[in-house]
Amino acid sequence: MKKKRSKYTQEFKEEAVKLVTEQGYQITEAARNLGVNENMLGRWKRQIEGVGEDAPGLKGGTAMLTELNHLRKENKRLKMEREILKKAAAFFAKEMS
Repeated sequence: MKKKRSKYTQEFKEEAVKLVTEQGYQITEAARNLGVNENMLGRWKRQIEGVGEDAPGLKGGTAMLTELNHLRKENKRLKMEREILKKAAAFFAKEMS
């Protein structure tokens, strides 16, 4: 008897990938917690990040997608740096008072 294939919503897939990309879970750990196959979660991650053979519309767009991913990572890093600087400025302003 064959297993019935589960259908997952795009929102579920995106949230599952966020566990790996934003919250630091390993793919195997996140997949086990969610009850999905780790290969499937890895494929979702590649699709959402826009890399790999499963990504839609990759004909000639890989350079742009690579740059987009790079810019997203840089943007995240810069936002963290800005928050650190805000906190440091508030700390030193308090010390000067």
